[in-house]
Amino acid sequence: MNAATPQQQTLEIYAGIGVALLLATLVGHKLKVAVARGKRHDVIDNLNARIRSWWVMVAVTGCAFLLGRAGVTVLFVLLCALVLREFVTVTSARVHHGCAIATGFVVVLCLAHAPALLVLDVSGYEGRGVMLIVFLVVVAQAGDVLQYVWGKLAGRRRLAPSVSPSKTWAGTIGGVASATVLGIALWWITPFDPWRAGAMALAINVMGFIGGLASSAIKRACGVKDWGTLIDGHGGVLDRLDSVAFAAPVFFHLVRLGWT
Repeated sequence: MNAATPQQQTLEIYAGIGVALLLATLVGHKLKVAVARGKRHDVIDNLNARIRSWWVMVAVTGCAFLLGRAGVTVLFVLLCALVLREFVTVTSARVHHGCAIATGFVVVLCLAHAPALLVLDVSGYEGRGVMLIVFLVVVAQAGDVLQYVWGKLAGRRRLAPSVSPSKTWAGTIGGVASATVLGIALWWITPFDPWRAGAMALAINVMGFIGGLASSAIKRACGVKDWGTLIDGHGGVLDRLDSVAFAAPVFFHLVRLGWT
């Protein structure tokens, strides 16, 4: 395991993410100039909006992770409150209000398993629980992004057109496989060896995919495209965190049962 502090490891990881976002920003600008010729283009404009939002999200989460337990706790309290508000707002018009609130609390409880990783006592990994959350969030979010990229590049056959028309077989398989490789590459911030890190990343991505599909099914049943409008290009907070919410409980219990 790397001897660097959690803060140093967080800076290293987010520096890499920053480089990737910088490249994405340059590509988005080039597409806007060369393909859209500076005019309105729905696909390219949406891509650039997503990239701008990612800069903000990376800055916010990076600062929270650098602040350690207190920063992560405050961040997830705020996220859980926003997720519950979005879920109840969207679903209460279609189902009984009490049922919507109860189901919303279940979603929040699942998401709360992420900061709960801070309380696990992993032998030889004391005081580094924040890095488990970094691993979970980075792998889950990378899975979402890479499924989107693979879907745009090679997606032809839709996976579940009646639930989520944008999901394709190539996007899902390519995204999950790529994010699993990323998880292996990030083994050094975890208590796992590379192969176990890969297995954890695979579990995170499979559950993240299921979470995204379930979220899409609920939205379709409620007749909405997104959970909200807070994040430009992405929708609501839950649109960005549905994969993390579904993956967090599985990851938490795999770590608890295998390493504590």
